[in-house]
Amino acid sequence: MQALPRRATDPRLRAVSWWVLASMLLNALWIAVVQAGSVVGSVVVILTLLAVLATIFVRLVRIPHTGAATSWVTDVTAGLYLGWVSVASLANIAAFLASAGVGELGLGATAWSVVVLAAAAALAVAYAVFARTRPSVVVPAGLAMAWGLAWIGLGRTNGPVLDGTVATAAFAASAVALLAPVVTSLAARRRA
Repeated sequence: MQALPRRATDPRLRAVSWWVLASMLLNALWIAVVQAGSVVGSVVVILTLLAVLATIFVRLVRIPHTGAATSWVTDVTAGLYLGWVSVASLANIAAFLASAGVGELGLGATAWSVVVLAAAAALAVAYAVFARTRPSVVVPAGLAMAWGLAWIGLGRTNGPVLDGTVATAAFAASAVALLAPVVTSLAARRRA
C-alpha cells in the first residue's frame, strides 16, 4: 500500500514500513533455517521475527488510523501474522526443547505442554488488553492464535501423539485467544 504515490507520506505506514520489510526477510530466513534442519537457528530467527511483529503491533495500536481501507488492510494483515507467529514461536521452542533432550524437568511432557498452552492463552490476553482500542489489529491476532491452537488440539485428538489433557488445554487456550480480543474491545467501546 505504501508503494502507491498518494500513500508515500502516510505516517502510519511510514512508521511500520521498514519493520514490515524486516519481517518478510526474517520469515524467508526462518523457512531457510528450518529447511536446513537447524532447530536452534529456527528458534532464534522466529523469536526475532516475533519481536519485529510485536513492534509493528505496538506502532499500529498507538498511531491513529489515517484512512479506512489502508488501516484495515495493514491492521488485519499484521494482526494475522502476529497471531500465527506467536503460536509458531511457542511450538518452535517446544520442538527445540524436545530435540535438545531437556527432559521433563519433573513435570512430565503433558504438564509442560499445558504450561506452554497456558502461556499462549496469557499472551493472547496480553495482546487483547494492550490493543483493546484497536480491534482491527487485535481481533485478527486472536483469530490466528485461536486457529493455530485449535489445530494443536486436533493433532492431540487424532494424530500420532494422542493426549486428551493437552487437547483440552489447547482447545481452552484457543477459546481464550478467540474471545479475549472481542471482550476487551467491546468493553473499551462501552467505556468510550
